Amino acid sequence: MKNKTVKCFPGILAAAGFLLALADLPANSQAYGDVVKGKEFIERNCARCHAVGLNDDSHMPEAPALRTLQNRYPIDSLSEAFAEGIVTGHPEMPQFELDTQTISNMLAYIESLAGPGE
Repeated sequence: MKNKTVKCFPGILAAAGFLLALADLPANSQAYGDVVKGKEFIERNCARCHAVGLNDDSHMPEAPALRTLQNRYPIDSLSEAFAEGIVTGHPEMPQFELDTQTISNMLAYIESLAGPGE
């Protein structure tokens, strides 16, 4: 049986190299849930007090902008806090219980606010 030689074209090699480079990048929001669902949930449930976008201000001064949370706390500790229910937030913050998928979606959105490279 003869060995078969496979010819590789430069375009295929470039595409393979690009895909390998992508695999080496941090997963960012994909490490968590769905960014769009997280944004929808946060806008529905958090926006009356917190700044939930890139440039808005919190409606309550005691309520931190969500875009700053990952700068103040490790994202994994946010996951634990959301799972346990944050009861020590700002005075008007309601107690809540969230399922793991909702938390994952929220974290995906919060992480997306930092943008690439942050």
